[in-house]
Amino acid sequence: MDLEALDQWLINIVKKKNQLRDLGYQDPRYDQLEEELHDLEDEWMESFGEEMEEVIQDVHDKICPDTDVLLPIAYLAKSYVKVKGSSGEESYDVDLKEGVPVILDEYPNQLTRMVLLPTPPRLIVQVNREKRFLVWPEK
Repeated sequence: MDLEALDQWLINIVKKKNQLRDLGYQDPRYDQLEEELHDLEDEWMESFGEEMEEVIQDVHDKICPDTDVLLPIAYLAKSYVKVKGSSGEESYDVDLKEGVPVILDEYPNQLTRMVLLPTPPRLIVQVNREKRFLVWPEK
């Protein structure tokens, strides 16, 4: 998988999602931006959908086999926050409430969610809005 191309697509989708979030439904540009977002998501699914579905399936098989795998697009957050790393590089993060609910044997009866982030492309699991860990790519 071309991770640089994947990352660029994710960044474009994230930027469009954040533009929509900032506009609000009443803005006359909202419908057009929403259509552009859906087009980007459709193109992303055509380009990376199968590969990302395999990645997500592998992660599910390892850590949450009792949870159904959804389409990769479902693992994108509703909105993202741009952050700077310790060495000044830009990245994106999400609120701890974002992600697809998953059931992990390791965390019974706890709210766990899986979400896809860019820069770099990665899947993380968030537990009880308190902690998170990387599940793809593996270290």
